[in-house]
Amino acid sequence: MSAPGDAFPEPEELRTVEVNGVSLTYREIGRGEPVVFVHGDLSDLRTWERQLPAVGAAYRAISYSRRYARPNADILPGTLNPMGPHVGDLLAFLDRVGAAPAHLVGNSWGAFICLLAAMRRPGAVRTLVLEEPPVVPLYLSDPPRVAELRLLAGRPAVLLDLLRFRTGTVLPAGRAFREGRDDKGMRIFLRGVLDAKAYAGVARERVPQMRENLSALKAGLFRAGFPAVDPEEVRALRIPVLLATGVHSARVLHRLVDRLAELLPNTERVDILRASHLMHEENPSALNGAVLDFIGRHRDG
Repeated sequence: MSAPGDAFPEPEELRTVEVNGVSLTYREIGRGEPVVFVHGDLSDLRTWERQLPAVGAAYRAISYSRRYARPNADILPGTLNPMGPHVGDLLAFLDRVGAAPAHLVGNSWGAFICLLAAMRRPGAVRTLVLEEPPVVPLYLSDPPRVAELRLLAGRPAVLLDLLRFRTGTVLPAGRAFREGRDDKGMRIFLRGVLDAKAYAGVARERVPQMRENLSALKAGLFRAGFPAVDPEEVRALRIPVLLATGVHSARVLHRLVDRLAELLPNTERVDILRASHLMHEENPSALNGAVLDFIGRHRDG
């Protein structure tokens, strides 16, 4: 896996904007219709460094670090980090930098944020490119309800993958974090979403950036948990959506994308070869090509 470097861009390339009481750092390249990149957990704006120049050649490409992600201020100890404020931040950011309506490209937790932002305010979003959003609540609550498990009995393979992810990744990683064993918790989490080759690459090149952003993950997914999402509201979303999956991603992530494909009325899919959950880092040329092709067919005029 070839990952972005750990250094931030030069200070003159970075800007800050105040939204909802927090300062967000961002970077932009190019002119034209805005394309805004939203990172997942254990990441910050650096994760998109191979997308901005490629997309910025034809569009106004913007990446920002979400609240609590570097180089923004870290989350205070003991504070929860639910997804709701991140959705509000994204919409406020689009307004503040004059980027609405935007093409949104999100990875993982960031893709989930993009989806909820589009559901909350469709007029602010032109298209969505979603890299494996972990939309577990479209199947199961946390903890799972008996009625949900009964409903999934008709999809035994899906149910098994969801339960394996919960018992093999989410619960043991959360336990390690609560015990103060951060490196172990991060290893468990990464092995749950990446294939072996991608995990080995991350272990060599990406650990410093992940450690810098670990506290937000612990306060979010492992303390605040998954946000609620209404399947009927997903069905009502008419915006064009491209669902991207890494060929080597964990099977449960493919199951979740399958669920979105069932619900969304205006969707396309693309499989990114030689890639797993961090597909935009692992195979940037393939991901960039898919993004440019998709938004090119849905640009204004």
